[in-house]
Amino acid sequence: MSDTANTGDPLLEVLFSAEVLAERIAALSEEMAPIIGLKPLVIPVLSGSFIFAADLLRALHGAGLRPDVDFLSLSSYGTGTQSSGSVKLVRDIEVSAQGRSVVLVDDILESGRTLSFAKELMVSHGADVVHTCVLLDKPEKHIVPIEADFVGFECPDAFVVGYGMDLAHGYRELPFVGQLI
Repeated sequence: MSDTANTGDPLLEVLFSAEVLAERIAALSEEMAPIIGLKPLVIPVLSGSFIFAADLLRALHGAGLRPDVDFLSLSSYGTGTQSSGSVKLVRDIEVSAQGRSVVLVDDILESGRTLSFAKELMVSHGADVVHTCVLLDKPEKHIVPIEADFVGFECPDAFVVGYGMDLAHGYRELPFVGQLI
């Protein structure tokens, strides 16, 4: 999907429109519902996943689930476009994960370091099972051997922004996922 006309920025190309995102998230919640349990603990990994997670939580509710939510803040990018290679815990969860079905929600699975770190953290917190859900996956970029349980879209090897994802804290507010061109 290529559309630079409605981005408001000549340096962006739309990869996934707001409508396409909404349709996929509705389908994703239906895929997840029979697997993650009636009352999972959904943990968005901040900051990039916050918009995706909000829409996914509403869709899970619409699918008949009653998820609890808490937040985990991790950092590996800072203000750049390249990962630092290490993951830093900025904010841990406050709700107990002990014995729970946990769903980690992240914006993008690229190297796999962040999702792997988060998954290991939830296991150390005593989660009974840890499911992973990402909006975007770049399988050719994986360094750590991890696969997401639920994937919105496979993403081209490009730096993407919008729908919560940023470049130096900008572009998060866009209702679509765009590629910098």
